Amino acid sequence: MTEDRTYETAVARLEEIIRRLDSGEAELRETLELIREGHELVSYCAGELEAVTQGLEELRLEELVARLEQGGRD
Repeated sequence: MTEDRTYETAVARLEEIIRRLDSGEAELRETLELIREGHELVSYCAGELEAVTQGLEELRLEELVARLEQGGRD
């Protein structure tokens, strides 16, 4: 895929790949290429989810610190 890849476009492409593989119409070489592409897309999506998870954890920590600092001033 190109540099304009997003999590959503990657998931959409994975769904296309799964449909093609499930159809049973892909020949051996195409199946191999689809599996390779799918593996790469799954890795990309996992990385995106991990980044979002990390960002949410950081926000929660910042919120906790702010609450603790505010509580110490009262």
